[in-house]
Amino acid sequence: MITRSIRGIVAGLAVTALLAVGACGNGDEATGGIGAPTPGSTAVTGDITVFAAASLTEAFTQIGKDFEAANPGTKVVFNFAGSSALATQINQGAPADVFASAAPANMKTVTDAGNAEGQPTIFAKNQLVIAVAKGNPKGIQGLPDLSKAGVKVALCAEQVPCGAAAKKALAASGTTVTPVTQEQDVKAALSKVTLGEVDAALVYRTDAKAAASSVDAVEFPESAQAVNDYPIVVLKNAPNKAGAQAFVDYVLSDPGEKVLTDAGFQAP
Repeated sequence: MITRSIRGIVAGLAVTALLAVGACGNGDEATGGIGAPTPGSTAVTGDITVFAAASLTEAFTQIGKDFEAANPGTKVVFNFAGSSALATQINQGAPADVFASAAPANMKTVTDAGNAEGQPTIFAKNQLVIAVAKGNPKGIQGLPDLSKAGVKVALCAEQVPCGAAAKKALAASGTTVTPVTQEQDVKAALSKVTLGEVDAALVYRTDAKAAASSVDAVEFPESAQAVNDYPIVVLKNAPNKAGAQAFVDYVLSDPGEKVLTDAGFQAP
C-alpha cells in the first residue's frame, strides 16, 4: 500500500511538472518566444493625429497609408499647414499626437513651451528650387533673374520655414526681390505658379517634384546655404501616445525613409 501510494504521488508530480512546462511554453509564445509578433504588428490602435508641415503632404500621406496597412485598426489623421501656424495651434492646446516641422525653429517654440515628449529627431532635409511654368517662358536661370523687371515672384512669409530659407538664399546671392505675394505655406506659394499668377516661386525641391506635370524646377547654388532640417516629436499631451510613438518610429524606419527619399527629401 505504501509503495503504491508513493508511486501515485510521483506520477501526480510528473503530470504537474508536464503541465507547468506546457504553461511556460505558451507564456514564451505570448511574450517574445517563437510566436513573438513581428515589427509592425504590435497592438497599436485608434486615431493618430499628426500635425505636419505642408511640404510633407505627399510623402506623409503615403507613409500614413503604409503605416495603417502595417497596423490594422489605426487611422492616421493629418493636419498639413505652415510649421509656424501648426506650432501656434499646438501651444494653444489643439489636440495632436505628433508634430513634424519643416525647421527646428518652429519645433523649438513647441519644446520651449513644454509641449513635446522627449527630444525631437531630425528625419529629413530639404532645400529650395525656383519653380517656374513648364518650359520656363521667362528664361529664369538663377536668383538674380527674379529681380528683373516684369518677373512676378511668390515667396513664403518669413515666419514659415520656406520663407526663412528663401531669405537666407537671397542674402547669400546678394539679390533683392520684391514679391507680389507672400504665402503662409509652400503649397500656397507653388499654387501661384501653377495658376499662372506669378512667373516664379521659391519652393522646396520636393514640392516642385510633386508638381512636375505643371512646373519646372530651376536649381541654384545658393540653396545649399539654406538647407532645412525636419524634426519630428511625440507631443506631451498626445491622446494616443502609443500610436504617436509607433508612427514616429515608422517615419524613422527604412520603409519610411524610402518614401521620403523617393519624394526628393535628403537623408538627415
